[in-house]
Order: sequence, then C-alpha cells, then structure tokens
Amino acid sequence: MKQFGNPSVRKWLDSLRDAVYCAQDLLDTILAKAATQKELSSSWWSPSFFINRDRDNMVDKMEGVVRRIEDLGKQKDFLGLEKIPTGSSSWRTPSSSLVKGSVYGREDDKKALVKMLNDNNEHHLSVIAIVGIGGVGKTTLAQWLYNNQEEFLKGFDLKAWVCVSEKFEVVETTRNVIKQIHGGTCSLDDFNSLQNALKGELSNKKFFIVLDDVWSDDGDKLSNFMTPFQQNGNKGSIVLMTTWEENVASAVQNCHPYFLKKLSEDYCWSVFAENASFPQSNGRAALEEIGRKIVKKCDGLPLAAETLGRLLGTKHDVEEKSKILMSDIWEFSVEKSKIIPALLISYFHLSPYLKRCFVYCALFPKDYEFKKDELILLWMAEDLLPPPKRGESLEEVGCECFDELTSRLFFTKNEGFGDYFVMHDLLHDLAIFLAGDFYCNLEELGKEEEIRIQPRHLCANLCYCSSKFHNLISEVKSLRTLLLFGNCSSSKCNIEAATWDILSKFKYLRALSFCKRGVASWYTRDSSLSILVVPDSIKELVHLRYLDLSWTFIKTLPESLCNLSNLQTLKLYHCCNLTRKRLPNVEGRDA
Repeated sequence: MKQFGNPSVRKWLDSLRDAVYCAQDLLDTILAKAATQKELSSSWWSPSFFINRDRDNMVDKMEGVVRRIEDLGKQKDFLGLEKIPTGSSSWRTPSSSLVKGSVYGREDDKKALVKMLNDNNEHHLSVIAIVGIGGVGKTTLAQWLYNNQEEFLKGFDLKAWVCVSEKFEVVETTRNVIKQIHGGTCSLDDFNSLQNALKGELSNKKFFIVLDDVWSDDGDKLSNFMTPFQQNGNKGSIVLMTTWEENVASAVQNCHPYFLKKLSEDYCWSVFAENASFPQSNGRAALEEIGRKIVKKCDGLPLAAETLGRLLGTKHDVEEKSKILMSDIWEFSVEKSKIIPALLISYFHLSPYLKRCFVYCALFPKDYEFKKDELILLWMAEDLLPPPKRGESLEEVGCECFDELTSRLFFTKNEGFGDYFVMHDLLHDLAIFLAGDFYCNLEELGKEEEIRIQPRHLCANLCYCSSKFHNLISEVKSLRTLLLFGNCSSSKCNIEAATWDILSKFKYLRALSFCKRGVASWYTRDSSLSILVVPDSIKELVHLRYLDLSWTFIKTLPESLCNLSNLQTLKLYHCCNLTRKRLPNVEGRDA
C-alpha cells in the first residue's frame, strides 16, 4: 500500500523487480544450455556445459544479482515496510446504511431490483446480489433500497445492515447480524448458540437483511451462515448482498445476481459537481471545462467522480485544479482517494498468479479488444500460470485463470462484438501503475516521457509510433515481450532492418508478434510496410515460446525455426503468400 503516495517505496519495488527479472534471465540461460547439452549428449564431440570463460562470467553475474537482492532486502527496514496479515482491511472505511448524497442515474436499476424483489414476494426468502466493480455504486443503491423499502414492499418486522468486508468469518458475521437486530451487544461465542439465537430472532418474522461488501465465495462457509435465514422467516423476507464477484452470488443457494453497470458521463458529472466547489462567477467556465475532462477519467464510476470532485474542491485556483486533470489517479495517497481502495481490494484478493496475469494486461492499449485464447497463449509464453494439475493442460489452467478474472469483473465481454473482452479504463490504469516501467505501450507513452528503467515488455502500434519505436529499440535491453500491431505509418520505416535488429539484440524474447491485426491493414496491400522474410537468425531466440506472423506477407519460413525447442505457439493466420509446401520440416516434432 505504501507505494501509493510514497515515491521511495515505489522506486524500491521497481529495483527489486528489476533484480528478479535479471535473476530469471540468468536461470533461463542455464536451462537453455542444459537443453542443448541434453540434445547433444549422444554426439561423440559433446561439448562441456559451459566453457571456463562462460562459466566464470555466469558465476559473476549470479553472485552480483544475489548481492543486489540482499541489499534491497536490508533497505526495506529503512522504508518502514513490514509484513501484514493477508486480507488486512485497516485502510478501508466500512459502510453503513446511511445514504451520504443523492443517487444519480439509477432509476432503471431501482425499478429492475424492485421488480426482482416483488417477483419473489411469495417465497419465504429472496436472495439478491448486486454485482459490480469497486466504485460503481453497489452500496449506494443498496442503501436506497434499505431506506425506501416501504415504498415498494409490505412492511418488515425487522431490518439489519451488516458490513461483511474481506475477512468473512461465519461466527463473527452471525454475531454482528444479531447485534444489528438488537441494536446492542451479543455476548454469545459458541456458533451453535449464535445460530439458535439468530433463528429465534428471525422466526415468524418478515426480515430485510443487507450484507454489504461480501468477498468470500466459500460455498461451505456461506451455506452454514445462511442456514438460519433459509429455515426461518415469513414470506417476502429478503437478504440483499453487494459484491465484486459473480462467484459469490453463485456460491449462495437460489441467489439471483443483478449486474450494475457504470453511469453515463452526464450522471457522473452530476456526482462530480455535487462534490466540487465552483465559484459563482469568476473562473467558473474554465473550472467547469477542467471538471468535464476530469469526469471522462472516471469512466462511469461515481466513487471516482466523488473522489476527484472533492480533491478539486480543496484546490484554490485554476492552475492547481489543472494539476488534478494532468495527474494519474494512482498518484494520490490512499487517504485522499477512496477510489484506490475500492479497486485495489479486489486485486489484493487475487492469488499471486492471477495478479501477474492481470498486470500483464497493462501491455495492451486502453480499450483494446482481446480474445480469450490470445491472452492465454501469451500468459503461457511468459510463464505466468500456475503448474497444471495431473491430467490438466496448460491451456486449461489458463482458461481457469481467465474465467476467474472475468468472474471478478477484471475483464468484461464486449457486448455485441464477437468473443472479444475489454477492461474498464480505471482497472487498466491500475494495471499500468502496478506494472511500472517494466511494461511499455508506446501508444500511451507521452512525448516528453523517458524510459526510466529497462522495459521487459513492449507493445507498439506502428501506425502511430514507428519513429518512437525505432528510437526506443536502440536503447532497451533484455526484452521479453515485443508485440507489434498495424503497419508502419511511413514508407521510410524499414521493417526488415528492424527485424534483424530485434533478432540480434533481444536474446531473452519469449513472445514476439509481427501481426498486422485486422482486415483493414491487409487491404493496404503495401508489402513494403510489412515483414516479408523471417531471417535464419531466428534460431538465436532460444527462449522464444510465442511467435505470431499473422496478416504478414511472408513467403517462406526458415528451417532454423525448428531449432526453437521452447516454441509453444506459432500463429500464421491470413499469411496468404505462404504455402504449405514451404513450411519447414517439422517431422518428429510435436504439432
């Protein structure tokens, strides 16, 4: 958490990650040498694993990395970094049933939820889950329902609002429900006694219980907790939950999810304006112009509009307010920005593997539409996935990871546009912040920005930034991912020369794409702006796992391609100049 608002911690984290990247590159080199040695072991002239000079050089590099990591380990004490329990939520403000302001733009959602509740009024218990990403207004909508239920439902005998938060404990949550019903204390500790007490409170009564901010998707825990609610109560009783995760709703028996979408820009402006202070006359027009631009950054999240509106209200002149417009939302401290905890909490709940998979998406441009299988193959190439279980393929593991991130709303399906997925703008911004300078998308790199640390993952759309790409290629080292989209925007752009340069410099590449994605780029029919030949030197990329040459004008593939023993994926979609008989000999190799 300290990296938010503390540049020293941020710098330390970047140095640590850079050291780990260097260590992984060295280990990859050893593994590649070992694989080569194994292939040559049957030969009478089998060489030594490392000649003395190479071995000494490798030992020096490894010792240097170890010393660097040890030094960084000592520095954490000076930065005040310490271990905290997993799921600690001390930095997050709990919610209550009190509505803090106006509810904008949710009339249709109110009507839909009221209809869902009325349609189930003949059942003994209706369980509804409002599902949406952090800051979209789930709690605000639940507060409105809780405080206005007499307008659309018959009277309740009892109500209770319980903020569950990340650490879901059945005993503690049951006790909190009883305390809310009583409006006082509960001295019971035994779970059986607590459940019997709750059963007595609910028996023969119509109740409305809100469980705000539910994170656990543990079916056994939720089933045990819900038992008193499901076995007691009169017709029309309601349990309303709010959650980030679709899996939470599916873990509760007979729970109906309602997915809350983001607000329109106009309604976001209403939230923003309510929280920002504009003068009545002088400078109002200029400030409103700044405000409108800031609201675009909120991308439909009312909590972001509220946060930035309040931040704007604390600044006293146009210049100070303009700085907020130019700032990245993740540069604000946690104390000043409620939107950061709202979005970060779901990230912190991810497993280490899922965190890495999510951060990898910082490589794509904002609003980029990606396919599930496309992303999984890249995750495989970068070794981001957990090891497969017995009988499971790595693709199946990747599918599970993708589906889990989707269920947690990190990815959403682009409605009405095939099988493509997108990320919410602020989640994409979060991925970029967490990725640091190790992931670089040239399209989103400002003109004045400089590369402060060597990037390991690079994405470039050559339609817009071919000159910037060539300048950067001459500076970076140890690149692992290089994804090139589109065609060069200039006939002076020599893709063939760039290809040779890439193959000669980036020996640690794991993923390489020259894909000219999209039919529009193919229709340019200008082969001078596309790669025509894959050089024989491709064999030097011994770490390469992923190679995409789709939509290019290549005619042949070199035989040396078969020497890439680590290659997992070779994409040749729409390579219309390439014929099957010109493919290299892959006899004896796995397809």
